[in-house]
Amino acid sequence: MLCDTRMTGAGRDYIMALTILDACINCDVCESECPNGAISQGEDIYEIDPAKCTECVGHFDTSQCTEVCPVECIIIDPKVIETKEQLLLKYHKLTAT
Repeated sequence: MLCDTRMTGAGRDYIMALTILDACINCDVCESECPNGAISQGEDIYEIDPAKCTECVGHFDTSQCTEVCPVECIIIDPKVIETKEQLLLKYHKLTAT
């Protein structure tokens, strides 16, 4: 995994949403790896929709976009903090399971 998106605080395990930096080279590999369709081409670079990003919780053990990014430009977004339970709930809503 290219970045550790886990942090602890007040006895809870938090998982932060991901964001793509301006260093993105538009290589197209991350978009197809996202099982939730959270990654799309933005005006200049790819973008991650935090409403759809579950960090692959429910699908995989690691975030697939960070695994394939050749320039390591996908990092944690400190503005969006969710617990693993919140991400799993979002996964269930997105997949209607």
